[in-house]
Formats: sequence, C-alpha cells, structure tokens
Amino acid sequence: MINKNSRNGILFTAVIIMVMTIAMRSTNNMVITTLPLLSKIDLGFSKFFVGIISALLYLFTFSATFYINPRLSASPRRFLFIISNIVITVLLVLYFLANYIIIWPVSALAGFSYGMLMPNLITSASLINDQKTRERLISLYSVGLSLSLIIGPVFEDYILSITSNNYRLVFLYFVPIAVAGLIASIWIKFPETKHENRKRAFKNRSLKISILTITTYNVPFAALSIFLTLFAISRFHISGALAYSPYIYFFAVSFITRSFMTVRPFNSIKSPLLISIIITAAALAAFPFLPNFLSFILVMMLLGIPHGSVFPLSTIIISRGSSLEERSAVNSYFMAYNNILFMIIPLVFGYIVGIIGYSVSFFLLIIPVIVSSVALYWKYSNDEIFSYSSSNRGRVRKNASKIIYK
Repeated sequence: MINKNSRNGILFTAVIIMVMTIAMRSTNNMVITTLPLLSKIDLGFSKFFVGIISALLYLFTFSATFYINPRLSASPRRFLFIISNIVITVLLVLYFLANYIIIWPVSALAGFSYGMLMPNLITSASLINDQKTRERLISLYSVGLSLSLIIGPVFEDYILSITSNNYRLVFLYFVPIAVAGLIASIWIKFPETKHENRKRAFKNRSLKISILTITTYNVPFAALSIFLTLFAISRFHISGALAYSPYIYFFAVSFITRSFMTVRPFNSIKSPLLISIIITAAALAAFPFLPNFLSFILVMMLLGIPHGSVFPLSTIIISRGSSLEERSAVNSYFMAYNNILFMIIPLVFGYIVGIIGYSVSFFLLIIPVIVSSVALYWKYSNDEIFSYSSSNRGRVRKNASKIIYK
C-alpha cells in the first residue's frame, strides 16, 4: 500500500489524477460537442430537439452533483464513481449504435455518470495533508482539464478527417481513452471519514466564497463558450475555421497559467484573484471597440489568464476552508452551481444578443463580474482563507466553526 502523503505516494497520486482528469474531461467535452451533430445530421433531429437532448445531458449532470453525490458517504460514493466510469465506456459504444430512441436514455445516463465523476476528482486532488502540495495537485488537476481541451478536439478533428465526418465513429474511437480513465479510477482516493456532514457543507463559508469567485469569470465564459465563434464571424466576416482559432490561443494561455500555478502555488490568493478580475473586466470592455481580428485574438489571450486562474483558485478556497467531512459535498454543490451557470447564461445571453447585438452584449457581461467581485471583497476580503498558510493552518482547523461558518 502506497502512503498518499509520502513522496512516491504524492507522485503516484499526481499521475493517476492527471490520467483520470484528461480521460474524463476529453470524453465529456467530446460528448457535449458531438451529441448535437449526431442528433442533427445522423438522426435528423430538429434544432428544438437538439437543444432538448443537450439540456437533458446537463440536467442529469446537475442532478448527480447536487442531489446524489452530496448525500452519499465515501464507500458508496467510491462504488458509484467506479461504476460511472464503466457506464461511460459502455455508453460510448451505445452512442455509436444509437437510434432516435436509444439516444435519449443514453444521454441521460451519460450526464448522470459525468456528474458523479467531476466533484469527486476535485476532492481526491485535495486530500494531501501538506498545504502547498495539496494546492499543487489542485492546480495540476486544472492543468489536466486544460490539456484535455487541447488533446480531445485535436483527436476528434483527426478522427473526422480520416472517417469522412462520421460522427458515430468519433464515440467509438474515444473508448480507449475512457478505458484508461476506468483503470485510473480504481486508484482514486476518497476521504477516509466515518461521518460526512452534508448539511454543514451547504452552509460552509468557503462554498459561498468559491461561488462568488467563480462567478467573476464563469458568467462571461459560459457566454463565450457558445457565442465566441458566431461573434467572430459576424464582426470580422471570416470563415468558421478561422473564427474557431482564437480558442487555440485562449486555451494555450490558460494552460500556461495553470502550469505556473502548479509549479509556484500562491500562498496569498487575494492579489492574483483581483488581477484576474481586472483582466476579465478590461477584456470584456474592449469588445465593442475591437478594430480587427488580430485585436480579438489578443483579447482572447488576455481572457485565457483568468480562465486559467479563477477555477483552481476557487477549488483551493474550498480545500482551505472545508474539513474532510464536508469537502466532497462542498465540491458537489460548487460543481452544481457551475452546471446551472452553463445552462442558464447561454439562454439569457442569446436572448439579449437578439435585441442589442454581440458587442454590447459582451460589454454588459462586465456587470455580473463587478457585482460578484464587489460582493466577494466587501464581505470576505479579510478572510483568512485568502492568506492561508502553514503558520495558521492549525488555528484555522481548530476554530473552523468560527472561521468558516460566519
């Protein structure tokens, strides 16, 4: 048995988390992006039903993260975690064979299974005792997310190029990646606690801080992830392929940012977070004034910095401000909130775009960024979570009820 806090144990944990994260997120992203194409092109769904089946996927992910995962203790949660990896592997084959009936329960099961994976992976990355090592692993998990968003699309593009755009075969080619995730899932660690507290987790102070923190970026990102390409085509009159290219620079900068945070974890996170918020607001403010496509690429590269920093900072906040008994539930509620954002924001943003256009709509995204950041710093700027260090670790844990639940 490898001690998870020994040097070899930490290295082994890092490798397992990286493999599991890349496998999980790359297959998840492939399903999210390819399901609409399979539904529309192969199965002849209308735009309305394409939207419905995509929403079904998110709905069942939300159900798993918000209702199921927080209510389970470590043992049944670990069992469901491994079963979910098995289910995902099987579902990729079923997507390849799917007809217009089978695709509905398959998509619901896929959404549920991914909902069981995401919060538990974050929790596993935060179980190391040493603060600096723990936060390096959390940042490494985020690096894995960034890598998967580079590896997955490149692999999918290659598959489509050699199969004459056969969307069914894409699911089949991703099965080996899912199998790698399944093997890694056996070694994923879960909190070794007998009494996990779901009710306290919902009131946890670090959950409130992390939600405000992630809101400063994920509200605009939820809109960008859907409408960025359409904006570029409309504004600069370029091809769809060229309009997609800013994502490459965006995710490259995000990857570099997260890699830096893995090598050099922050002790005080107040200043890095504030810088990320300022960059987000400044980049959004530039949208109505972009003179050409090159300037748009530069703005997207700027936005890659907060994309790389804000998510790991949010999960670090949770690891600093939650006990082992609460952490899985807190991470579940945090991920559920993100699912809500990605369900609601594109709908609202799309409606606003229809009235006032893309440029002004992106500019208006500054409002939720400012509101959430003001609320965050107004109420929590002096919180010890932001400057947490080994010198006050014992005091924070000893006085958790005073520090975390005010």
